[in-house]
Amino acid sequence: MGRAFVYVILGGGVAAGYAALEFVRRGVSHGELCIISEESVAPYERPALSKGYLLPEAPARLPAFHTCVGANDERLMPKWYKEHGIELVLGTRVKSADVRRKVLITATGETISYKILIIATGARALKLEEFGVRGSDAENVCYLRNLADTNRLVDVMQNCSGGNAVVIGGGYIGMECAAALVTNQMKVTMVFPEAHCMGRLFTPKIAEYYENYYKSKGVKFIKGSVLTSFENDSEGKVKAVILKDGTCLPADMVVVGIGIRPNTGLFEDQLQLEKGGIKVNGRMQASNTSVYAVGDVAAFPVKLFGNEIHRLEHVDSARKTARHAVAAIMAPTTGDLDYLPFFYSRMFTLSWQFYGDSIGEVVHYGDFSSGNFGAYWIYKGVIVGAFLEGGSKDDYEAIAKAVRSKAVVNNIAEVERAGIEFALRVSQQAATPESGLLVERPIYTHYATAGVVVALSIAGFAYWYGRRRRIL
Repeated sequence: MGRAFVYVILGGGVAAGYAALEFVRRGVSHGELCIISEESVAPYERPALSKGYLLPEAPARLPAFHTCVGANDERLMPKWYKEHGIELVLGTRVKSADVRRKVLITATGETISYKILIIATGARALKLEEFGVRGSDAENVCYLRNLADTNRLVDVMQNCSGGNAVVIGGGYIGMECAAALVTNQMKVTMVFPEAHCMGRLFTPKIAEYYENYYKSKGVKFIKGSVLTSFENDSEGKVKAVILKDGTCLPADMVVVGIGIRPNTGLFEDQLQLEKGGIKVNGRMQASNTSVYAVGDVAAFPVKLFGNEIHRLEHVDSARKTARHAVAAIMAPTTGDLDYLPFFYSRMFTLSWQFYGDSIGEVVHYGDFSSGNFGAYWIYKGVIVGAFLEGGSKDDYEAIAKAVRSKAVVNNIAEVERAGIEFALRVSQQAATPESGLLVERPIYTHYATAGVVVALSIAGFAYWYGRRRRIL
């Protein structure tokens, strides 16, 4: 028994929803497109899980955050897919794939064939067991990657309201969940091996601001350490976290955010891989020309970085690579993706955005005491990265343009004094040598992948536990 489609999207996350909308807008016919997802719900905006979903009052719930509301576009309810003749195959795991024969086989034995496959399998959360820590299957140890994970976290949190929560990891998930736990009246301790939070992106000065803010909300930090084991009660629940130095932290619940690993298992012997993901060209096309890859699982050339291959773990990349892949499929004259790496987060009342790459010399600016500050990363005399907390819409657009235009810095001291005005001048006027701003397109020979910021704690855990090499 089997079904056949022209286009199949494997994976039902953010990228799948944005790809489906692009297919419809480009005239896909009824019955041609199928989406296969292990989850039992239609594609939704995953950022909501670590933000609005965890709020104690008026929390976000489906159907409010189905794609594509995250980009201020249509909200694709399940009936939308039916109305446009798109087959949603939900709650279904694909156990094998044959890209030469263009066939997928589900766990129930059904065969689904295609002409064009889009791999949007995303990534899975790394588990503590992978680093030698046993017992993380206890019911009050939580991860956060999908809707089921988040429902479990909410249930555990509500059952131990006012208790002690230990957050393992100082990256995106750790920081955002810690903020949510505090908002829900939990007493929070964060543990991570790095010297400061968000170690792959934040400078020590930027990290100090956020850590101090969290401390003002009651969060405790234990840095440069890792957990080695759990202490459990008679029912098997974790009641304490034991650290490497013997410190015992009481815990009514534990949230683990130590990074992710791309879901490439079905294709590792069939497609070319790089940076831990499926290598694709600028049209998101894999080594087998009938296959495309998008989102967290795709390693693609970034024009801004001299076409070096990067794998970027962020929702913005998932949305835009998905749309571009469909454009390339439906319109053969579509050129290569020209993507500006973008990352953001919202924690408590704070909100920051980052564009580009975090290499080179850092110039901080603004007023850290008031929460309006930023930084530029300067490499080989040009702006390659920009960070801003507490900016306006125009400010954020300006720093993005400064990075994309590769504004040349003739006077670092002037950039530091000008701060956000530097980016605003780039945005508002043509550059002149007198202003210290120039626009050019130099060749970049080396960039460290900015996408690793989501997997902020993996390297530290791999170092301490020595179990497995982190794949990025």
